[in-house]
Amino acid sequence: MSIPPKMTNEERYDRGMRTLREMAGEKDVQMIEGMGAFHPDFGHMMIAFGFGDIYSRPVFDLKQREMITLTSLITQGAIEQLPFHLHAALNVGMNPEEILELVMHCAAYAGFPKACGALNVVKRVFDERNITPNMK
Repeated sequence: MSIPPKMTNEERYDRGMRTLREMAGEKDVQMIEGMGAFHPDFGHMMIAFGFGDIYSRPVFDLKQREMITLTSLITQGAIEQLPFHLHAALNVGMNPEEILELVMHCAAYAGFPKACGALNVVKRVFDERNITPNMK
């Protein structure tokens, strides 16, 4: 899936909404649309650029992109964005064990405080979804 070189802003936005819907549940789509209602230019940019241009690129699939995103968020300590992307990661095929392994791996590079903060968010998301990981 390649991006045509001259897409209109509306085409980029529409492509972004399709990608967003594939990744997120309707509740999360509504949350992002709510941000756009509050600040329309920011909402449009987030959908058109973030999901229409970046997440829709052809080299990585959505699961790989979510692995990259989760790693980046954890290493930044940006835990407020983790619930959305954890749900999206599960929706696009990451399994709970992969997510836990990713958090553990980040502890070695980002430090235990950031990984512990992320693990607390992972636990909340898993509890919301009634997920019990199969860890040995």
